[in-house]
Amino acid sequence: MTGSVDNDSVKPEASQSVEPHAFLAIDCNEAGQRLDHFLSSKYPEHSRSSLSKLINTGDVLVNGQRVKAGQCLRGNDAISIVFLPPQAHTLVPEQVDFTVLLEDEHLLVISKPPGVVVHPACGHHSGTLVHGLLHRCKDLPEAAAGRPGIVHRLDKDTSGIMLVAKTEFSLRTLMADFKDRKVHKTYHALLLRCPREGNGQIVAPIGRHPVDRKKMAIRPVHGRYAVTNWHLQERFANGWCLAEIGIETGRTHQIRVHMASIKSPVVGDLLYGGAVDRNMGFRPMRQMLHASTLHFNHPLTGEVLCCSAPLPEDMKVLLVKLREIHQ
Repeated sequence: MTGSVDNDSVKPEASQSVEPHAFLAIDCNEAGQRLDHFLSSKYPEHSRSSLSKLINTGDVLVNGQRVKAGQCLRGNDAISIVFLPPQAHTLVPEQVDFTVLLEDEHLLVISKPPGVVVHPACGHHSGTLVHGLLHRCKDLPEAAAGRPGIVHRLDKDTSGIMLVAKTEFSLRTLMADFKDRKVHKTYHALLLRCPREGNGQIVAPIGRHPVDRKKMAIRPVHGRYAVTNWHLQERFANGWCLAEIGIETGRTHQIRVHMASIKSPVVGDLLYGGAVDRNMGFRPMRQMLHASTLHFNHPLTGEVLCCSAPLPEDMKVLLVKLREIHQ
């Protein structure tokens, strides 16, 4: 079942609400950072240029004073931020294919195909999952402008299961459950190199890469707490393996960063060292990472639900080829 149901030209307006003021206090471990770098690590959803603009226009104050983006922060500094209101925009529903796994009047559970961006962003103003959801549901609640129904996200090239809220109550309840780690997610990934052990846990804080803003990195001082558990399910003759991966936290690029940190990057993940050797004979077009299962409580009834999304075709085809390789 896909997200196309009719041809109504619905054009719901995105929310015009302004984000609230933010107030941050610098602790000793955060001292010594540039102001712009610190804000980038705290607000990865905002570009560094937009944050620098806020600093330059006086919408960011340190101890009540205007400062430059390169200001070196000290312990006990107090930062106040006034975010600019989002630009008015209209989301036009579009037909975007996705598989519906479960639906009622409160929520949707879907399987996102690889290559689909979840919500509009720089360079992706159409053809996103959000456009497809509005084509199906017409009206969805939103906690942030341009992201109606979105409770959590997957990377563009990560496939698999996602939870979508259809009511304001469901949105708030499910977002709170994610924050309180009451929602449990399991992924499957093909790894370029097998870890030494069959099982393991990685506990390492993740934050924005200090140089490359497209990347995240292990940041012992400035990162946010992150935990990933992995279990090897199958080893292949070429040194690759299939792993089941559970995350206790939901940091950006968490699995990709954590597995790369133990020299077992996700196959096809060019950003984190998962490029496939040209001589391999097959080269995946994306990172081989799939969100397989989701355990959560129904926001209205409290019923414990478990939904699964089968592996996408490209991963299944690759697994067949790997199993055909002889020792």
